[in-house]
Amino acid sequence: MKRIAIVRLSALGDIVNSAFVLQFIKQAFPNLEITWVCEEIFTPLFHRHPYIDHVHGIHLKKLKRNKSFTLLKKEMHALRTLGNFDLVIDMQGLLKSAVVARLLSPNTHGFARDSIREGIASFFYKTTTHIPYSENVVLRNAKVVNDALNITITETMIAQKERVFPVLYPSIFQEEKKNVLFVIGASWPSKRYPKEKLLEVINNLEIKAHILWGNQAEKEEAEFIARHADNAVLAPKMSLDKLLSFVSHCDLVIGNDTGPTHMAWAQNVPSITIFGPTNERMIFETPKNIAIHSDSKVDILKINKSDFSIREIEPQKIIDKAKEIVDGI
Repeated sequence: MKRIAIVRLSALGDIVNSAFVLQFIKQAFPNLEITWVCEEIFTPLFHRHPYIDHVHGIHLKKLKRNKSFTLLKKEMHALRTLGNFDLVIDMQGLLKSAVVARLLSPNTHGFARDSIREGIASFFYKTTTHIPYSENVVLRNAKVVNDALNITITETMIAQKERVFPVLYPSIFQEEKKNVLFVIGASWPSKRYPKEKLLEVINNLEIKAHILWGNQAEKEEAEFIARHADNAVLAPKMSLDKLLSFVSHCDLVIGNDTGPTHMAWAQNVPSITIFGPTNERMIFETPKNIAIHSDSKVDILKINKSDFSIREIEPQKIIDKAKEIVDGI
């Protein structure tokens, strides 16, 4: 086997929680040529990545938005020009990712019908992996790669992994205090911890708090926090690769269940992830990457986006864990 492709479409968190496999694939097959296929917006994460040879970005969201047949033909042509692959691994398990994988090669591997949300995707695979959909996402990603390549990525190996992505920019921090990034955004309102309670957390920590924002509404919340906390500032507006470096230089990241918070785990940075309608299935917990969740009973097969139980988490729980982590750095 000389060339493989890995398909991982969809959200930032999905990319972050799957790219760790690259280092272990290269350990097993040093001469293997690897192409990573993802949405175009996420390709900066893989610039100068030591373990991939090519990254190919596609525009599925733009295609879905514009419904352009010309753009569809262009995307299909671009996929076919990538050449022949000995194996394609679909780590996403959605119909769209399965179709992309099949366009690249008939030798495809993905999740079995009973192991994914969109079971129809499994019909596009030559071989499949059986693992409960409710299993931890990081362990699911390790399992599908293990089966596809006949290698072994253990939980111990994952816990001892090196940084997942290269750090391209130096630190901009000058404060003597510990620099903590607070990720206040999320894809759903019910996944967002209230700004008033987050303010209480910040005001009870001897740190420099950097508030990450991604749109105007989040910026207004960040400004509210900064106005009411002497130790808080707005994080600068950043490109994806600069955000990755920013996270990599932090002492701690505290945030909702969303991509930038997951970056901390990928980069071996301590983190506290706050859960409400989702749960710790979404992260690989370590002594320095922990979950704090509400008392809500989460059904991962039928997530309740109207579950606002995250608002009931007491700030003191986060304060205590943050102090424990910061004091231990």
